[in-house]
Amino acid sequence: MSSSSERLDMSAAGTGSDGAEGRGRLAPLGPVLAGVTALMCLLGWLQKQPCATVKFDFIKTTTRACYTDVYPLYYVRGLNDGKVPYFDSLTGSDIHYVEYPVLSGGFMQLVAWLVRPFGVDARGLAFYNVTVLMLALLAIVAVLATAYAAGRHSLRTGLMVALSPALLLTAYINWDLLAVALSALALAAWSRRRPGLAGAMLGLAIAAKFYPLLFLGPLVLLCVRTGQWRAMRRVLAGTAAAWLLVNLPVMIFAWDGWKEFYTFSQKRGIDWGSIFFYLQDRGVTGLDDTDRLNTLGTGTFLVLAAGIAVLALAAPRRPRLPQLMFLVLVAFMLPNKVWSPQYVLWLLPLAALARPKLPAFVVWQLGEIAYFFGIWWFLLSVSSQVQGADLSATVSALLNFEAPDGGISQDVYSLAMLARFLTVLALALLVVWDILRPSGDLSRADGADDPAGGVLDGAEDVISLRRWRRPRHSVPVT
Repeated sequence: MSSSSERLDMSAAGTGSDGAEGRGRLAPLGPVLAGVTALMCLLGWLQKQPCATVKFDFIKTTTRACYTDVYPLYYVRGLNDGKVPYFDSLTGSDIHYVEYPVLSGGFMQLVAWLVRPFGVDARGLAFYNVTVLMLALLAIVAVLATAYAAGRHSLRTGLMVALSPALLLTAYINWDLLAVALSALALAAWSRRRPGLAGAMLGLAIAAKFYPLLFLGPLVLLCVRTGQWRAMRRVLAGTAAAWLLVNLPVMIFAWDGWKEFYTFSQKRGIDWGSIFFYLQDRGVTGLDDTDRLNTLGTGTFLVLAAGIAVLALAAPRRPRLPQLMFLVLVAFMLPNKVWSPQYVLWLLPLAALARPKLPAFVVWQLGEIAYFFGIWWFLLSVSSQVQGADLSATVSALLNFEAPDGGISQDVYSLAMLARFLTVLALALLVVWDILRPSGDLSRADGADDPAGGVLDGAEDVISLRRWRRPRHSVPVT
């Protein structure tokens, strides 16, 4: 017998993936999912309050694991002095302009304008709190859009995202939820068979963060496999138009500021969380050479991406769009030289859509929790210039519901880093397994094809490597 949540999933979704039933699939679920997400966002805000009350003092912030970039960057990037991102240069560091893509910088500037009526001493916290409110609204949008794209499993998928510990802990570290929400809207629009609108949302997402650019690969591959050339042209045109609409004015009038994000990303060295940080600590040499590091990271990603392309065109049944989007994002993150804690938000909606099963999802979340606390407590030991607690002392402190005194050692941090790396990798391998054995894919268990696939849903193969491998002459079975 179906569980109550599954029955509500099915009644809300109707029988089709589009049309009147599809448009109304979230009618009974929207208030529930929005309310649950709002509650988790409130808890996320409360989790940061011990640090907000001390104006995010770094030692206290890392001890209590409630760090955010939002408050300090209001001052460090000159927003408190009225400097406009990309147009006004910065002094005192190697970063000369705001180092975020244009839409994220515009988001920062909008909030800086909104808090102008506050007193000078209150603007920093006002900037943080208004940003939190807007990010919470974006989180609700992301959950609803993800649930919409999930078809019959709307409730299950929406709750997996909304109730995620990773959302609670990382929602307000940076401005990533802007790109996450826009990417989710793009997928929802694509599921409605609106490729032009999907492209526009995706173009805006790319203008907020770089990573949504990767999603064009799966879209193109699946359109090629199914011969959906018109939809492919429309999504690509919509993406390019929206991205140019946002970026072109800044490119024309503030070129040096506009390119800061790209030059900064190119010159950036190994950061916390990267697998290269672990390898460097284990004696691998040459990783301090930025050019070599970029080559290793990009080369590894391209090899993995080529494998995903072969999988997309050769799988026994066409993979679902969220499965490939999840895989290509994991392929980008695993060999990246930067893997910040909030990057889990990038994966969250796609993980729930690609594999809406709880056991592996929960294990992955535990890995992310381990890394979340591990990075802050390791930075505490680094900033305090102490050795940090070993594994035994760390476990003892946690059993007493306390933070390890002086933070954790690098060996313990490495374990936390590997916990995240390996759980993400394991989840990706399970998605590959579902693609190779589609009978085990929960999203297809009720006879559906690809609820988020839009024009791909139910489409016949036109180009497939599997077809090309068939022998020219077959012997009839008698």
